[in-house]
Amino acid sequence: MNPAGKPGKTASLMPVEVALARLLEMAEASPIRERERLPVAQVQGRVLADDLVSTLDLPPWPNSAMDGYALRVADWTGEPLLVSQKIFAGQAPEPLKPGTCVRIFTGAPVPADADCVEMQENAEVQADERVRFLESMKPGQNIRPQGQETTVGELVLPAGTRLGPIEQGLAASLGCAELDVVRKVRVAVLSTGDELVEPGQALGPGQIYNSNRVLLCSWLQRLGCEVIDAGILPDDLVTTRARLGELKDVDLILSTGGVSVGEADFLGMALREEGELALWKLAIKPGKPLTFGHFRGVPVIGLPGNPASTLVTFALLARPYLLRRQGVKEVEPLKFQVPAGFVWPRPGNRREYLRGRLENGRAIIYKNQSSGVLRSAAWADGLVEVLEDRTLMEGEYVVFIPLSEVLG
Repeated sequence: MNPAGKPGKTASLMPVEVALARLLEMAEASPIRERERLPVAQVQGRVLADDLVSTLDLPPWPNSAMDGYALRVADWTGEPLLVSQKIFAGQAPEPLKPGTCVRIFTGAPVPADADCVEMQENAEVQADERVRFLESMKPGQNIRPQGQETTVGELVLPAGTRLGPIEQGLAASLGCAELDVVRKVRVAVLSTGDELVEPGQALGPGQIYNSNRVLLCSWLQRLGCEVIDAGILPDDLVTTRARLGELKDVDLILSTGGVSVGEADFLGMALREEGELALWKLAIKPGKPLTFGHFRGVPVIGLPGNPASTLVTFALLARPYLLRRQGVKEVEPLKFQVPAGFVWPRPGNRREYLRGRLENGRAIIYKNQSSGVLRSAAWADGLVEVLEDRTLMEGEYVVFIPLSEVLG
């Protein structure tokens, strides 16, 4: 069901797509250009700085796809063939002798003049050690041709690729001992507010423990960032300005607690005095307030302070920004549609990202979707997207974003 929303209902709120597009434009305007060369075994999670172009054919020569016998199909008349040599992987074969076959094992080079490999299950070794073949064969059968995977000069991985175990293995298969990767993004993480206390300290009246610091620092490290823990900013303009000024040689200041237009908006005041500030109200729930600006030339992203709001806005907006700074092209997470295992009777004027999980192929949601309930995300394995001005009946399709897509 898609009832029409009230006219002007979202006029003052920026769509999520627009905010993301602006952040990505800003990221592209200040790319990380420095690079470093690392052993291929140490580039997990890093971003490839240059195109990886193959310098060899892979495989370098035709090889057998299985254990069996190599032969020339034209030599086989139905009579058993003599075995003229045996070839293991890693050995250089002699050319095939006319009218014979070769015992060969998986991965071994196919000898010159052989054009077929028959699996050993379709062959019988006779008493005189000749081999009788039980089924008809054809040229090219069970042979991996030279250059099947890649050829010399072929682009294998483009610059901007995030490197994981598969990409590392692929680079190693091409003989790469080292790779040039983009320098890590240096991110300073800070929280704002006198109400925040670090875990392990005693809580005073009206205070809460700071969960966002641990959440973001750990998350950034999983994204391959270099994290500078800037602690908690008190509600004081002089201290705020001084602490921001200490954050040198960073690529981004990431704050939580939001930047508003209130009289206690000391971070916003500092940005307005010594930089610039754009405060966006997004058509997203949780996480409506989002800030982007600069302090003495350093980009600043201010996320809302409620834990679930921090999680959603970092996953969908700050994470893509950080990846694009490193040159990654595909920055949005995988999404797919699943039937809703819940009813959504009241449409909202913001796009909602509900913490949910998949059960029996359907998306179900946590009972409490408050922006202050981080437990909802610990229970969930994904975000369920409910579009603006939409109601849902059980079984209607919704977009599901696995948390595994955004956490790393």
